[in-house]
Amino acid sequence: MVVTSPVGADIRFMPKSRDITDAEVELARNLGKRLKELRAERGLTQEQVAEKAGIATYTYQKYEKGMSKPGKPMNPEFFTLRSLSVALEVDLKVLLDF
Repeated sequence: MVVTSPVGADIRFMPKSRDITDAEVELARNLGKRLKELRAERGLTQEQVAEKAGIATYTYQKYEKGMSKPGKPMNPEFFTLRSLSVALEVDLKVLLDF
């Protein structure tokens, strides 16, 4: 979809929804397992990680399951991933090494 802005530039929008691939579901599941693994290694609760990362405990719990909304794989923003790596005291590369 292309929309013309008041200054005449084309603005391209992604569709509001699209099919989620099996690879994306697997990626989200693996990231969730990695979060749980790193948290357990550090002896932290889900609540502690969520608080340190500045996100809701419920959101973090869903992330460990590889989900965001029911039936949808998680898709955290870059800065959320960075906050989680800081909360878990690991480099972002370590968090994403799965």
